[in-house]
Amino acid sequence: MPRPPSQSPQFSSVSDVGKRLAAVGYLPDARISTTVFLADRLGKPLLVEGPAGTGKTELAKALAAATGSELIRLQCYEGLDEARALYEWNYKKQLLRIQAAQGTDGADWGIVHDDIFGEEFLLSRPLLTAIRRSEPTVLLIDETDKADVEVEGLLLEVLSDFQVTIPELGTVTAVRRPMVVLTSNATRELSEALKRRCLYLALDYPSAEREREIVLSRVPDLAPGLAEQLVRTVRALRALELKKSPSISETLDWAQTLLELGLDTLDEDAVRSTLGVVLKHASDQDRAAAELRLN
Repeated sequence: MPRPPSQSPQFSSVSDVGKRLAAVGYLPDARISTTVFLADRLGKPLLVEGPAGTGKTELAKALAAATGSELIRLQCYEGLDEARALYEWNYKKQLLRIQAAQGTDGADWGIVHDDIFGEEFLLSRPLLTAIRRSEPTVLLIDETDKADVEVEGLLLEVLSDFQVTIPELGTVTAVRRPMVVLTSNATRELSEALKRRCLYLALDYPSAEREREIVLSRVPDLAPGLAEQLVRTVRALRALELKKSPSISETLDWAQTLLELGLDTLDEDAVRSTLGVVLKHASDQDRAAAELRLN
């Protein structure tokens, strides 16, 4: 069995992870920094699981920015197949090439066949693209739990040896293994085989203190007192039984909204007029209005 390609470590220590992620606007706690460091040093994919809006995708983006890597994203969805995840052939272009050969006297089918299954006709999708890159790469496999179980089998094969066999071209092996981040909203249980290949990080909404730090880091012109009010209100909304709780990114959107409107306090009028920034369902807004007494 061929050995998996090497991955050059990107971080020198746990504290280095924290400092470099913070420098690109992502504030990790010690648990996040430690898990990222270990995934980097052990060359393991990192499976990040938790509710929607807790910063799972943002972590992958921040890792790419902090390491100067190219971010390649495979967005998973029901019905995703190998052709969309790995590669497919440009059938229209192949057909045109065949038609052109048919109009040429003495065209050799063997030559034409080899031609139409060459690099010119190959459409590389995210998994193959990440494997073939020789530069630093972060491969984000986003919302893995939305893909069909069959896709997990494909991921097992790719993430085990970081190689892909294309029957017409042969085996493509990664020269430089990408840093891999898989995210899951836990809408279904992922297979134990996939989990065994990964380090696991469970993300939830941050504490009030950390979310306040995130807000002030990303929207530095916001008054600290207003940031405190904002975070307190968002946490109150998350405590309600809503269809969709406010994400961290929506908290930041709300902070930027208050700044743009020149508001210096988050009173009932301010909440009522800007609630659509964080709650995107009418029933959620009605519940919030009732619970927060915005009527």
